[in-house]
Amino acid sequence: MRRADRLFQIVQYLRGGRLVRARQLSEWLEVSERTIYRDVADLQASGVPIEGAAGVGYIMRDGYELPPLMFTRDEIVALLAGARLIRAWGGAAMARAAEEAMIKIDAVMPDKLRVRQNEVQIHAFAPEMTPQVRSHIDFLENAADTRKRLSIAYRDGKGDASDRVIRPLGLWFWGKVWTLVAWCELRHDFRMFRLDRISELRETGEKFKAEPGKTLKDFYRSMESKDPGR
Repeated sequence: MRRADRLFQIVQYLRGGRLVRARQLSEWLEVSERTIYRDVADLQASGVPIEGAAGVGYIMRDGYELPPLMFTRDEIVALLAGARLIRAWGGAAMARAAEEAMIKIDAVMPDKLRVRQNEVQIHAFAPEMTPQVRSHIDFLENAADTRKRLSIAYRDGKGDASDRVIRPLGLWFWGKVWTLVAWCELRHDFRMFRLDRISELRETGEKFKAEPGKTLKDFYRSMESKDPGR
């Protein structure tokens, strides 16, 4: 969980005027009590009215509200355009999330800044996207985030088929084609796989750790060393 998300959750747990101990917060958020002490101190320093102390517990009186997010009109247009692009070219779950995010943003925007969707003349269509590719995007994004080792069935540009065990590292979109950057345990090297050439994806039940020489940063460095223009 990102620290910003954790701070937001602490405020939510303390709403309602009830006393909550640091140990409870640490269990709910899966961090150490020391982290909770530091986070609460930072919230107090920023003006959030939290009372209490380490070893006693914390309480926040009723009436405190987080300030609403504010966007400029150009930012809203950019978000709407981005949501449409994701809806056209992203994974199925990703597209639904983008739509829901825009609905939530629209609900809290003041009338003077609200931008009607029909006012934004930026559209995207992707007839090449198949349900399988959309499913692959969602599956691989989650696998890269949670570091799940995968087994895939792949067919290269020549039509040759192979089975690989990979460590998914990240997804790239090239305009009409999505590719996966991964560490291939068959080739003992980085490889890029086109999602539309992956016929099967399976979890192996194992997770991988970030090992030196096999991370996304290492991939970037290897690409830079192959680029004579750098």
